Amino acid sequence: MVVFYDPIYTDGIHKEARFPRDRYRLLAEHLASCPELELRRPEPISRDLLITAHDPEYVDRFLGGRLSEKEMRRIGLRPWTEAIVERTLRLTGGSVQALHEVVRTGGVSGNMAGGTHHAFYAEGSGYCVFNDLAIVALQALELPGIEQVLILDLDVHQGDGTATLFQHHPMVHTVSMHGAKNFPFRKQKSDWDIALPNGTGDEEYLNILAQVLEDLNSRHVQLLLYQAGVDPLEADHLGHLNLSRQGLDRRNRMVFDWAERQRIPVVIFMGGGYATPIERSVEAFVDLFTEAARRHARSRSRPEGTQPDEGDG
Repeated sequence: MVVFYDPIYTDGIHKEARFPRDRYRLLAEHLASCPELELRRPEPISRDLLITAHDPEYVDRFLGGRLSEKEMRRIGLRPWTEAIVERTLRLTGGSVQALHEVVRTGGVSGNMAGGTHHAFYAEGSGYCVFNDLAIVALQALELPGIEQVLILDLDVHQGDGTATLFQHHPMVHTVSMHGAKNFPFRKQKSDWDIALPNGTGDEEYLNILAQVLEDLNSRHVQLLLYQAGVDPLEADHLGHLNLSRQGLDRRNRMVFDWAERQRIPVVIFMGGGYATPIERSVEAFVDLFTEAARRHARSRSRPEGTQPDEGDG
């Protein structure tokens, strides 16, 4: 399975920034020895693709280093480095290239970053400059055979930017399962929002997810964009939910099971993870990508036309 990664994902964030930048480097170190994974360096995204989802004037001001202090403060990641533009372009490019990889090969591909769901049409927010989920969804609809796209956002924070970008788009379905009392405190309207109370644990969470996935059977989509944030983890200091590492692993398996039954490819976006210590988030991301690699290998070896076993994995 191909996963897109560049050291600039870490190095492009300042050492003094509040964001846990080392999680990308640590995850890459863990996954480097996984024989089923190929880490591939992404190319920077083009301006033309950025403006399919974003205001050209906003895009140009970011690329030219002309955002206001207020705009930069809302995005976060400060103090900004000289590499912040290249980092953003490569990170967003990695998500688009993961789309093309999974369309070419089937199964699963992903970006070892991304899921930047707080970025709106003309402004960034919450560590998100551009919305790679939106860009990928719109790019996917330009490809043969993809008429409906599902964005399943299981980050603990609502995908507010994604919700607004697709509020009136009939071919992109947005589903966000998030903490009711967490950031963003002014929620937007996804096609389907599932707001969870603080302290929600494994069994309640997974029972709700099972019902969500069952109800999604009626959505005849050809691609799943999976925002797989691990910030519902009980050790996450920004999460306020109470999932165990095992519970998150079961969550991912349920999503992959559903995609296999629907016979649709999956693009993975990392999303949030802010545990204390950060190694707890890294461990959960390792589980995510190793399970994805196993599913991709299995999809490639399955004879054409056969279905996966119910509940396999």
